[in-house]
Order: sequence, then C-alpha cells, then structure tokens
Amino acid sequence: MNLKVLVPDRVILDEGVTKIIAEAVNGSFCLLPHHLDLVTILVPGILYFTSLSAAEHFIAVDDGILVKCQQEVFVSTLNAVRGDNLENLKETIAKQFRLLDEQEKLTRSALVNFEVNIIRHFQELGKS
Repeated sequence: MNLKVLVPDRVILDEGVTKIIAEAVNGSFCLLPHHLDLVTILVPGILYFTSLSAAEHFIAVDDGILVKCQQEVFVSTLNAVRGDNLENLKETIAKQFRLLDEQEKLTRSALVNFEVNIIRHFQELGKS
C-alpha cells in the first residue's frame, strides 16, 4: 500500500507501507493491503505504520479523515508530526504545542488591540 499523510500546507509522508494502525471515532483498527476500501474519521492520536523495510514508524495526528482506495491510503488532517520512536515524538509534540500556544497568545493579543482601537475610533466619531 502507499500511505500519504497530508496537512493543509504540505505532504508529511508519501511512502509504501505494509500495515497501518490508527484510531477512529469507533476505536482502533488495522489496515493491511488486502483489506476492503474504507473511509473513516480519525481522532487525535498516534498512527502507526510499518514500512516496506519492516521498520515501525509513528505519526501523531489531529482530527482527520482516512480514505483507503485499493492500494492507496490517504490521511488528511489539520496537524501531524512524524517520529521514529514514541519518546522523540512526545518531545516534538510538546515543542510544537508550546509554539502553537505562543502563536495563539500573540494572535489573541493582536485581536484585542484591534478591537480596542476600533472601539476608540467609534467613540471619537461619536464625539464629533
């Protein structure tokens, strides 16, 4: 099978695999090459896959959709982080979440400043 993991701005993974284990809204499941086609909603968690060289790999995924059509498997998610072992993946996710938290704080701060400036502008218009 070929596994392709997509986030909005790039392709995280595009390679041949022999097995995929993921978690959907109704529980974990395993996909093998001979399994039937499938469409399912993924929940945030770890997607495990075995490469053609029999090595296990991991991708932390956010909410998303998995589509298996013949020998192609597509995962579309808002956010994904790849790691070759779970410990490194845990550290990478923690760093990425800290970065996202900082970006969210900056965005919220900019939005508050924008709202305050709009209110001041309207108050000045009302005085005129």
